[in-house]
Amino acid sequence: MTNHEGSQQDPVADVDDDPHVKVSRLPPLPKPLDPLVAQLFDDTRKRGGHILNLHKTNGHAPKLSRAKRPFTYALRNECDTPRIFREIAICRTAINVECPYELHHHHPFALQAGLNETQFEALKDWRAQAQLFEPAQRAVLAYVDELTLQKGAVSDETFAELARHFNAQEIVEITYNSTSYYASGLYMKALGIQPDAAHKKAAPGKF
Repeated sequence: MTNHEGSQQDPVADVDDDPHVKVSRLPPLPKPLDPLVAQLFDDTRKRGGHILNLHKTNGHAPKLSRAKRPFTYALRNECDTPRIFREIAICRTAINVECPYELHHHHPFALQAGLNETQFEALKDWRAQAQLFEPAQRAVLAYVDELTLQKGAVSDETFAELARHFNAQEIVEITYNSTSYYASGLYMKALGIQPDAAHKKAAPGKF
């Protein structure tokens, strides 16, 4: 059942959070916060998320952060592809780009979308436990592997299998989710973004 979790929740209390601390290779955000960054932080809280170290790092480029926000929101809230397939694509991408930060924050989303813990763990070596996944899920995993590990060189056979299960719009949505999080993974690793405290959660979006 679809709901709009994250868009109608009360703002997350984050009184113990300081936006002016060093959380990456970059210096802390300057004081006072840029008004654009302050607005983005408020929006994140209203949508049910905490201010993550990723957000603090992004805050060094306020206009780019503001420009990227609608696209990130659309990936999480405005796709027709069922969330489970998008989270499979994101999590497998995070594994392939070797970005624990992404995988950590999408772990609870993958479970909420419908994977169980055994399946989530199996994403790390899914071919060895392929029986845990349905054909459409395996099609996404194979596509994401070639997309991310072969620099976009997806075989005709792999693409045809994906197209057996998903229409053109869904394929574009799956591809955007994977490639967007691949880029984000590179970004997070290059800037050395530190892990968030255990209680810090991203805005969940629509399921």
